[in-house]
Amino acid sequence: MNLKKNRRFIVLFCLALFTVISANIQAQSAESGGQAKQTVRLSTSEAVERALRNNLSLESTRTSVATKRRASEMSWNQFIPSISVNGIFQLDNEKSTASGMIPLEQIPLNPLYTNPLTGASLLPPGVPNFYGVVPYSVDVPQWRIVGNVQVSLSLSAAMFENMRRLRLDYEGGLLTYEKAKAQLERDVRKAYHSMLLLQENINLLRSSFENVERQVQMAYANYSAGLVPELTYLQARVSRENMRPMIDQAENGLKLSMAQFAMFLGFDYDTPFELVPVSSNVDFIPFDVADMIRQASAKKPDILELRQTILMLESARKAQVYAITPYLNISWGSNSAFIPLDDKKFFTWDDWNRSGSLSITLGTSLHSLLPWGSSIQGVKNLDDQITTASIGLAQLIRGTEIEIYSIILSLERARISAEVQAQTVDLAEQSRRLTEEAYRAGIQDYSQVQNAEQSLHQARVQMIELQFNYLNSLIDLEYAIGVPFGTLSSKGDAFK
Repeated sequence: MNLKKNRRFIVLFCLALFTVISANIQAQSAESGGQAKQTVRLSTSEAVERALRNNLSLESTRTSVATKRRASEMSWNQFIPSISVNGIFQLDNEKSTASGMIPLEQIPLNPLYTNPLTGASLLPPGVPNFYGVVPYSVDVPQWRIVGNVQVSLSLSAAMFENMRRLRLDYEGGLLTYEKAKAQLERDVRKAYHSMLLLQENINLLRSSFENVERQVQMAYANYSAGLVPELTYLQARVSRENMRPMIDQAENGLKLSMAQFAMFLGFDYDTPFELVPVSSNVDFIPFDVADMIRQASAKKPDILELRQTILMLESARKAQVYAITPYLNISWGSNSAFIPLDDKKFFTWDDWNRSGSLSITLGTSLHSLLPWGSSIQGVKNLDDQITTASIGLAQLIRGTEIEIYSIILSLERARISAEVQAQTVDLAEQSRRLTEEAYRAGIQDYSQVQNAEQSLHQARVQMIELQFNYLNSLIDLEYAIGVPFGTLSSKGDAFK
């Protein structure tokens, strides 16, 4: 009985524990699921600042520029001499012997060479006075120590040109970085405006949906009063339901645009944004095509980058030519070897053998002067690259002229279209209002009201698209002529 009671108690305890744990898990999941991400409010300038600070692609370009700056600042290190120091301990496998002749210093061979009074030698100083020599042979120790110090420096005109080329490379990296910043700012601003356009479109759709909802209520009231047939009421309901998928599709498009926008700014993909609306009043700006083209030819980031590339190619060509010219090499070396003459005596000064030399070499590579050699062919290849890049620069300038002309034409076309479209919106609003009044009076059927509402919606959407297209064209023009963004649009009151 006790065993059965214990089992029953254990089972009940486990069930209770499982229930508590499940409740806690569900509560935590509900709490985490209920916490929505905080909405981030951003203006255009704040979004650009955030993108410039957190964009991964721009960070990669910034790192590359830092590498080139360090290489330029340290380009002088090629003049640091190469210094090598090494020490060798050598042990012979077999013993060896050293042999030679030892002089025997004895009495003079001839009395004529001796002073009879003093017995001093009459030979000049340094002249040995001995009977002769005897051979000798000794065992040489098997070990020795050798040390080397070598200092070398090579100088050529190409080294100085390489310093200039590294500086040009760093300046080119700065231009590439500024170009990447301008492109990122351009893309962020245009993406910001695209989301605003989608929001405006969604607002118009919702406004139209509210109007259609009112029309459904009017149709139901007229149908209940016997003024219109049931078909009119059904048509109004069908028109209302047809707008729901359109709104859902527009909202999904806005969510996708926000996810892509979050990637630019370094946010999570599901971060919601609250965008600062812009003014709908556009002050159109007059432009001088020739002045815009002149500015673009001097300041467009793409043109500046290609010109810097040509300068780098010209510097590389000079370095290749200077590499053929004579070079100067200065080298100094010192060798010290400790070879003991006796294993019982260590590190005596007589056992050290020292040698060294200083050499100055002036030379050139004659094979580099051959017209079919690799050096001359390298110069010719660089000439071809410079020519190709120069042609590309001329084409880019021509293409920029057409680009500027096309943008200004689109701006002028947007101005004219916006003036006409503003009148179209006014007419569509009057038509919708009169059609609704006639529908209330029973003069018009519901299809006319539906057509008027659709025409008004299309007119408003086209008007907003023209305004944002004008602003995006201004952004493209500012990038093309290489001026800070907002320089042109700040001349008017539009989109501050």
